Amino acid sequence: MKSSFFNGHDYFIDEKIHFFKFENVYNIFNETGENIGAIKQRLSFGQKVLRLLIGKPALPFRFDIVNREDEVQATISRGWTFFMSKIVVSDPDGNELATIKQKFKLFKPTFRILNNSGELIAEIKGDWKAWNFAIKDSNETEIGTISKKWAGAMQEIFTSADKYNVHINPNYAQSQHKVAILSAAITIDMVFKNQK
Repeated sequence: MKSSFFNGHDYFIDEKIHFFKFENVYNIFNETGENIGAIKQRLSFGQKVLRLLIGKPALPFRFDIVNREDEVQATISRGWTFFMSKIVVSDPDGNELATIKQKFKLFKPTFRILNNSGELIAEIKGDWKAWNFAIKDSNETEIGTISKKWAGAMQEIFTSADKYNVHINPNYAQSQHKVAILSAAITIDMVFKNQK
């Protein structure tokens, strides 16, 4: 990647609330409370119209992860879907980094992150109701978590239950996979909302 955006270990996600909004926007903070970027949903005019006519689960979506200068760091996107959706993680130049396949069990969603050869590089599995997820690599070793638990300075900044933290183990060495794993984890709330 041409950016240090994905070099951190803690990302705090905070949704901006807009009434009558079509596009979701989430701010991203680091562990010290500094705003380091955002997640922006991109919708064409036609998609905005279709959202009024067709249920969101079938519609395509695109989320750009941007830094403070509004430069795209990674993109998560999905085309039209009517059953099992395939989500693609791409770099800023549009090159596919990984795909995400979803498995849904009642309140126990699972996201499998696969490389371009279809091999498992990580899995996000958790409790939707309690909003606790474990991120495990292909060896079933836990490499991170997604939760609504706060610590330190961030506990003072975030008090709403709608905000969440993505933590990656500082010892995780597979940097070539980290962008795809973090992109999937950071955007997990928006992906869920687009299933409803």
